[in-house]
Amino acid sequence: MESYQYSESVSLSSVNERGRFLARTYFHLAGAIGAFAALEAYLLNLPGIENLVMKMTQGQYSWLIVLGAFIFISWLAERWANNASSLLTQYLGLLLYIAAEAVIFVPILFMAQTFYPGVIPAAAKATGVLVLLLTAAVFLTRKDFSFLRTALVFCGFAALGLIAAAIVFNFPLGGIFTYAMIGFACLYILYDTSNILHHYSTNQYVGASLALFASIALLFWYILRLFMSRE
Repeated sequence: MESYQYSESVSLSSVNERGRFLARTYFHLAGAIGAFAALEAYLLNLPGIENLVMKMTQGQYSWLIVLGAFIFISWLAERWANNASSLLTQYLGLLLYIAAEAVIFVPILFMAQTFYPGVIPAAAKATGVLVLLLTAAVFLTRKDFSFLRTALVFCGFAALGLIAAAIVFNFPLGGIFTYAMIGFACLYILYDTSNILHHYSTNQYVGASLALFASIALLFWYILRLFMSRE
């Protein structure tokens, strides 16, 4: 297999290289969102999809098992997408992550389209507006948000622990948790976007697009939850 190594940091590259990296990153991000939407539409229209939803969500520990599998697959996909020796492995990582996101979104989107007509497009528009505002904030200020990493990792583990506890002990997380997770996802988008602007290598566009796609998917999930709770 042809050797593939990362180049210099985007912050040290020429204007043309930086522009090419940004174009490739956001092109792959758009492709990931489009592939996710197409795969989701296919899954939600499969005959008997409600049976899959029931298997994923029924029982005290079913959703916990699904979340555990998703976390492992996400970790593996991220490692592949940031593989420095193979571009093919990077693309396999991105595709694996898109597929995992599509599967884990099936229950909430099935509930939304069945019982809350119109809420999915509304949540998607709200997510898009927030992403554009956050992206503009980073690109206009040129601020480096990499200092958020430690706090984001800590809050991420805390959120996972709270979700697991809610499943095991059967208590609702409520609206405050939803708002907190929307804020958490917004901070992650700031962090990922600033990394795209300052810290990735110029040929890490696959891994960069995966990181940003993951944060946008998280934001969409909790905005959708918020809109559904208000209906």
